Amino acid sequence: MGHNAAMHDTTPAQIVSTPVIRPAEPADVDVLHRFVVELAEVEKHPEPVAARPQDLADALFGPRPVAEAVVATIDGRPAGFALFYPSYSTILGRPGIHLDDLYVSPEHRGSGLGRALLAHLADLALRRGGGRLEWWVLRTNDPAIRFYNRLNARELDEIAIMRLAGEALEEARDLG
Repeated sequence: MGHNAAMHDTTPAQIVSTPVIRPAEPADVDVLHRFVVELAEVEKHPEPVAARPQDLADALFGPRPVAEAVVATIDGRPAGFALFYPSYSTILGRPGIHLDDLYVSPEHRGSGLGRALLAHLADLALRRGGGRLEWWVLRTNDPAIRFYNRLNARELDEIAIMRLAGEALEEARDLG
């Protein structure tokens, strides 16, 4: 009887609406930018966010889009997002998806929204004939690593991420 009573004793704060995950639209750019800034703050990202809303607009909706995004809404309000782009594996001979950002606003963490976003991207990768969904995570982001481990994501020990940026990128151009 106590179990049934608990089920019927719901306050508005306990009622969780079903999230809607939809492709991002140009009108979402400002909220996506805000989420990027919030994500960098939460992760204590070592670099400041240099991207402007217009940079996101160009990347997602410009003449040569280089990325896609989905927005998760709850009760019509943005609650999270995922930004991703296509990848390709010469080993698999198949495309994949590289997830660049996954973010759930603080008030919706623990609600299953992050899991729903990843499930959406896994489904999208499979529907596109893909063999992989991959992403990077800062080693200092312990909550995210624990979350991904619970989903059976595997950390790759055999790959080191290398980067040329700024002055090093310019110097590399002159190597040839």
